[in-house]
Amino acid sequence: MGDVVRVGLLGCGNVGAAVARMLHEHGEEIARRAGTAIEVTRVAVRDLEKPRDVPVPPGLFTDDPYDVVRDRDVDVVVEVMGGIEPARSLILEAFRQGKPVVTANKELLATLSRELFESAAAGRVDLLYEAAVGGGIPLIRPLREHLAGDRILRFMGIVNGTTNYILTRMTEDGWSLGQALADAQRLGYAAAAKAAILAPIAFDLRVAAGDVYREGILSISPDDIRFAKQLGYVVKLLAIAEGIGDEVSVRVHPAMIPAGHPLASVRESFNAVYIEGQRVGPLMLYGRGAGGDPTATSVVGDVIELARSRPGGGANSLIGHAAHTGGPSELTPRRLRPIEEMQAQYYMLMRVADRPGVLAAIALVFAEHMVSIKSVWQEGHAEEAQIVLVTHQAQERDLRACLQGLRMIDTVKSVSSVIRVVDGEP
Repeated sequence: MGDVVRVGLLGCGNVGAAVARMLHEHGEEIARRAGTAIEVTRVAVRDLEKPRDVPVPPGLFTDDPYDVVRDRDVDVVVEVMGGIEPARSLILEAFRQGKPVVTANKELLATLSRELFESAAAGRVDLLYEAAVGGGIPLIRPLREHLAGDRILRFMGIVNGTTNYILTRMTEDGWSLGQALADAQRLGYAAAAKAAILAPIAFDLRVAAGDVYREGILSISPDDIRFAKQLGYVVKLLAIAEGIGDEVSVRVHPAMIPAGHPLASVRESFNAVYIEGQRVGPLMLYGRGAGGDPTATSVVGDVIELARSRPGGGANSLIGHAAHTGGPSELTPRRLRPIEEMQAQYYMLMRVADRPGVLAAIALVFAEHMVSIKSVWQEGHAEEAQIVLVTHQAQERDLRACLQGLRMIDTVKSVSSVIRVVDGEP
């Protein structure tokens, strides 16, 4: 890198255009903070004829992304295309060219992180990805650097703004899920991808998105929202990772959390991650988790970090994640705990026939499977009767066996909802 850090952009959609505008409009402040000017010198797009409101001369655009990666006048490659391919191949080519990469691609990192980090380490270049999880919220660097001396016990995050907006509307305006979004299950994967990116940093183990247990919010009903409020809870889709001895649990699912918990107040499309450290205690990082400008803020921050590393000798700086997760020997051999072995409280909603003995039959099934009932009440009567029940801590495997037993009772018409309760009791 010379006196100017020259950026090659792969993609010029919402995020890429916002990166170009930020580097142009904040150029003087960025140069002061980075110690050098930073300029966009090449941009790869799909359609050269499409009009774009970006401060980049037309001659710098190309429809061949390899022109950007292989251009000798590009010092840093910024990948904001999304998806697996061609993003993967382009990033690997950038590493072969000896160029550091900044990416916002959560899907790629959650799926192929090992290949990417090992390739970056082999090429002695950096791979930075602050924008891949929380958009404009700084999460990667605080976990990787600022909290490196502490032991992370658990993090819980609202990391999908769309699902949080849906649940906010269901809670505050009485929406049904159908009114909110028809394709909500897909968003559970997006949250799982982000959990898979954060968990290796917090707990020193390799996790792919496919390793993360996940449930979406399709099963959440207005009744669940109403009963949660009566119980003093709020329903959120949480990405959770926690250390349990030599094991780590990583999962994404709807959960009821106490209305007084900091995450309960995260509304609309905002994101937040609540971190618990052994020494630092609890802290929460909160903000816009998506959108062009918030995400571009994190992307530009990573580019500035790369520019600042130049005096140390670019190839020797290795400030990125590739520096310490390049090889499997550097990761602690920790087991991912299956969801069946997890302990939790559970909320359950059943539709039952309002007949004598129905509660006794239900209680017997719970007792047979060693699941203790904390509270129970009945709503409605006759054909409209519902039983709302909350358990004490129980193992997931026992709870599932209990559900099978309940479905064998002729007076139980359906078990319509099962939601885990987080931090409901010590």
